[in-house]
Formats: sequence, structure tokens, C-alpha cells
Amino acid sequence: MLQKLQFDSATNQKIIRFIGRIDAFKGRWLSLENQENRYLRELRNIATIESIGSSTRIEGSTLTDKEVADLIGKIKIEELQTREKQEVIGYYDTLALILEEYDSIDLTEANIFNLHNALLRHSIKDGKHRGQYKQIANKIVAHYPGGAQRVIFNTTEPYLVKKEMEDLLLWTNKSLTAGELHPLISIAVFIYEFLSIHPFQDGNGRLARLLTTLLLIRSEYHFIQYISFENEVERTKKSYYKALMDGQKNRNTDREIISEWLLYFLSRLDTLVQKLEIKYERYQSKGPYLNSRQKKVLAVIKKEEPLKVGDISSLLEEFSINTIKKDLQYLLKEDLIEKIGKGRGTIYISGKENEHE
Repeated sequence: MLQKLQFDSATNQKIIRFIGRIDAFKGRWLSLENQENRYLRELRNIATIESIGSSTRIEGSTLTDKEVADLIGKIKIEELQTREKQEVIGYYDTLALILEEYDSIDLTEANIFNLHNALLRHSIKDGKHRGQYKQIANKIVAHYPGGAQRVIFNTTEPYLVKKEMEDLLLWTNKSLTAGELHPLISIAVFIYEFLSIHPFQDGNGRLARLLTTLLLIRSEYHFIQYISFENEVERTKKSYYKALMDGQKNRNTDREIISEWLLYFLSRLDTLVQKLEIKYERYQSKGPYLNSRQKKVLAVIKKEEPLKVGDISSLLEEFSINTIKKDLQYLLKEDLIEKIGKGRGTIYISGKENEHE
């Protein structure tokens, strides 16, 4: 495997610069997550929709992000009659599983089977082969607008898949544990090898992108939850395939060097870091994040001030008084309201102006 990482000095310098910038942001983001996370839910929701839409469109789907969001918002399994919708919900389910349970999903053959099974769970066409390695030879096919396709690489033969996957999993886990290679390099190598093997009959590209998210989060690159790697791949799809082909054209020879793929992988992460910084600043400028209930509490106070907690509870009967008390503490913390008096005589009035209509 290390033979494929024999780069010239110019490439090594580029790799070092990319990793340096990404790791610097990683440290800043971890600190930000620990101190202040009120905007993150909205960013993560947007990234989730973008990731699902982009990853399925890369494989030929035509659903827009809005159509994806609408579908997810009103999931009815019996209505998933088209392959596009089945793929979207499968991706949604699998991504949600990864985001919630990443710390318990080790990189093992069994877990990869489980993720593949979840990815294709709603796909009627893929029922017979989901969660198991391919039995028929397949190829990497690039999908283009208008339905055009192009075969760009012949993948590992079915009878060799299990051995190659076992070797890949062993190497990757050892590499990530030993720390001899930077984790971003180990992850990039794993994804390249996974795509080159193409171990399943279908769903390899989508699963590779999901595994990218899993491995990045497990290596503490948590920011990937809030910006879509899949969207960046879709945006640069031509470069994505070109970078893969640059190494794969010399597959299983001593000329198989993956410098172009590694530079592509790191450059996309570097771009995502820059985009996330801009997005976060934009959301931060909007003021504190408020959920729909907190917005109602604030609106009532602005309209009817001054109010005691009991008055607010009477006006918002659908919420418990304990929940309202927690919301009042949050609004106080964010300087959106002010408290006058103590104990039962406490009243609340609106604080500094913030738009949350």
C-alpha cells in the first residue's frame, strides 16, 4: 500500500499545507462545538439534505435538494415506488445512523455489510444482493446529465473481493491506530481502494461517501457533519473521476501512484473548511438560534410585557410551565429578555432587539 504513496517533493509540500489548514480548523471547530452550538442544528440539517441529494444525483438520480427535503419531511414507505425515492430514503437512514452512532461503528466487514444493507433497504431491485459482496463482475460508471454514462474502470473480480477487503480493513485499522500515517491520508487511501475494489453489486459510490463521513467523524473531524462532502464531489464530479482514474489506470502495478486522488481528497476538505467558516459566520450574524417554541415565548413577552411566568404559561397552554421556565433561562442568557424582581414577583420584559420572526 505504501508504494502508492511515493510522491515527489512538490506533492508532499501540497499535502502538508492542506493537512495543516484542515487540522487547524479542526481544532478551532472542536473548541467552538464545546462552547457554543446554537447554530449547528440548522447547519447540520442543511448539510444532510445536500449530502443526500448530491450523493444520489452522482449515481444518476434527478431529485433536487428541495424534492429530497420534501420527501424526507413526509416519509411514507408505501409511497416509495420509484428507485430515486428508495435511494434517497436509504441514504437518509444510513447517514442518520452514522451521525448518531459513529462511536460504536468500528471499521469491520460486518459493519460495512450492515451499512450496505441499510443503504439499500428500501430498494426493491437490490433486495437479493444487499449486505453481501458481489457475485457478478461490475464496473465504475460515470453518470452525466441527460442520462449519458461512461465506463471508467474495471473493478476487482468477485472471487478476489473478500481477500482484498480483508487486507484493506486490516491495513486501514492498523494505520489509523498506529498513527504512522496522518489519519486523513489513511482515510483517503481506504476510500480509493474501496472504490477500486467496488465490493458490492450496487451502491458502492454512495457507501464510499458514507464511509468517508464515518471515518472522518471517528477521527474527530466532527465538522464534516455540518458541511456536505457529497455536495463538493457532485460540484467537481469531473475532477473526482479523473483523480480516481489517474491511479486506477495502473491498478496492481508498481506505477499505481495515487497522488492525484490524495490531492483531490484533501483539496475538497480544504474547500469545505473555508465554506463552513463562511456559513457559520453568516448564521452567527443572525443571532442566537431559537426553536419554534422559544420564538413563541419571546413573541408573547414582546407583545404583552411585562409578564410573570404564570402569565406566559396561561398564554401558551400547549407547553408545560417547567419547559417555559427553561426557555426563559435560555432567553435571559442570550440577552433577548430581561428579568426584574425576585421570587414570585419576578417579571419578564423584552431585552435587546434581535430578529427571530
